[in-house]
Amino acid sequence: MSDNQTKNPSTSSMHGKVLLLSGASRGVGECVARLAVERGAAGLALVGRDTKTGDKLASELTSLGTKTIFITGDLAGADEPKRIVKIVDETFGVVHGLLNSAAETSRGSVWNTTPDMFDTMMAVNVRAPFMLIQECAKIMKRESVAGSIVNIGSVTGYGGDVNLTHYAISKGALHTLTRNCAYSLMRDRLRVNLLNPGWMDTPTEDATQRKWHNAQDGWLEKAERDQPMGRLIKPDELARSIMFLLSDESGLMTGAVIDFDQSVVGAGSPSKPKVGEVWP
Repeated sequence: MSDNQTKNPSTSSMHGKVLLLSGASRGVGECVARLAVERGAAGLALVGRDTKTGDKLASELTSLGTKTIFITGDLAGADEPKRIVKIVDETFGVVHGLLNSAAETSRGSVWNTTPDMFDTMMAVNVRAPFMLIQECAKIMKRESVAGSIVNIGSVTGYGGDVNLTHYAISKGALHTLTRNCAYSLMRDRLRVNLLNPGWMDTPTEDATQRKWHNAQDGWLEKAERDQPMGRLIKPDELARSIMFLLSDESGLMTGAVIDFDQSVVGAGSPSKPKVGEVWP
């Protein structure tokens, strides 16, 4: 351990731990992975759909001293969580922390959300996190690990906008999933918490804005000018909060639903539709 780690325990808060991170080939997941390496993680299992990007990141992090594997997976598949966790178990024999960051982000309203859109959204955003929790919890209990699980929700889970209907429903379900699992796993000393970020500046968000909202170059700068604090949330700042919840620094904290945004639910009156507003 370096002198810096001795003086500042937070820099070694992941020392010796193995983490499973879904949605980890870029954006928030990548930032968490890099931070985990900095803080002494013993092993990382990254899950995503972009094999080329994921393998490159895993190779880089391994070269920095933390054994890292990338598992290509599509969490819309019912059997994927079990397959993924089996690979982690065979590779590391233990898992101390799980981050459920992967998410489906397609747009749809009450008028145009199809059954296939709804089913895919619920499979990726609700069923997959639950099944990953279930499989990881089995290993944590078997190995007598006091584990920590962090789910990434959204402030949209409180209701959401008109073009985010099935997404909002899935994130609202994640609220209940988090609380129920936290209560159910408490006696096994397994903690489950939820972070609800607001609008974020990520590669996925850029792609989403261009695909679903016809955004052009410069959309980010305009969006940031309109925000109360002058910017969107950055992946590295959310990653630090995730790391706090994954680490022993968060103590016995469990079942928490934490908003990470520059908005206050229930305050003000932006939830009233404007007269003449056209909805999709």
